[in-house]
Amino acid sequence: MVLGSPHLSTLPDTFRPEMVEPLVTRLAEWRPASIAVENSSGLLCDTMRRQPARHDAETIESYCFDTTAARQTSGLDVPAANAEADKMLADWPENPEPGMRRRLALVFLAAGEPASAMVQWLRLPVQERRADGDLTDELAAYLHNRTTRKNEVDLVAAQVAARSGLDRIWSVDDQSYYAGPSSDDEAYGAALTKAWDNAATKARMDESEALNAQLDQPDGVLQIYRAFNAPSYPMQAYRSDWGAALAEPSPEAFGRRYVSYWETRNLRMVANIREVLGRAPGTRMLAIVGASHKGYYEAYLNQMRDVQLVDVMPVLR
Repeated sequence: MVLGSPHLSTLPDTFRPEMVEPLVTRLAEWRPASIAVENSSGLLCDTMRRQPARHDAETIESYCFDTTAARQTSGLDVPAANAEADKMLADWPENPEPGMRRRLALVFLAAGEPASAMVQWLRLPVQERRADGDLTDELAAYLHNRTTRKNEVDLVAAQVAARSGLDRIWSVDDQSYYAGPSSDDEAYGAALTKAWDNAATKARMDESEALNAQLDQPDGVLQIYRAFNAPSYPMQAYRSDWGAALAEPSPEAFGRRYVSYWETRNLRMVANIREVLGRAPGTRMLAIVGASHKGYYEAYLNQMRDVQLVDVMPVLR
């Protein structure tokens, strides 16, 4: 089941974390056995960091979690921490001691998987959410602050995972696309900005503003999610974004190059999802992703053998 989401960080100041509760309740009642989110995995980011000629520091900072503090206190680099997390979960008891959850939270931070660290933190009783040995005061404070961070991974995915009895979240985003050295970033950006200045974009912005104006209503957040997951939304997004980019007339084909990036990224994201599903065929997965990805996710997933898409709209009623 694919849930298209707004990026909660873009919602107005009237948004409060508790507003997502009706959404979280409905998603938890669907009983997912795994959850995938629009985060770049620690292993992917570790690879990207080793290729500075392909991936600049700005991209790394934007899409990758900084594991420095967790690495220093745990002694685990990203590959070692991922291996340690897998080892711990392979022999994970049904009712682990709080110290085990705190340790696994630290290991996930060192692995570059803060969303999974959040799941462990949320599964602890409130009084047990504290520093412990290598889980320093700094890292404990970081996890505490994420519990109310204006982000769909923390407020929705991690909450649903914890309530569903899950022990981790799968990071499936992929920002490793590389099309060679950039020739003219300024002209590229200007061409796309011009392409996106169209009637379909204005209609999407007007709809978002109208929905945001009703955010403080009892079902304000649900109304946004219903709109972003409506069957008509993928085509609206296409007309304002990639369809307009494909028609962009620059001699350098900036728009077509942008669509190449977008489709490659979505293909790799869905490949990551398919890999997770293959770990346990029949897994009931909830994939939470920015709403613009939803149409691509479902189109690509629908081509996969042994994958059955579930309509999210009944869950949002």
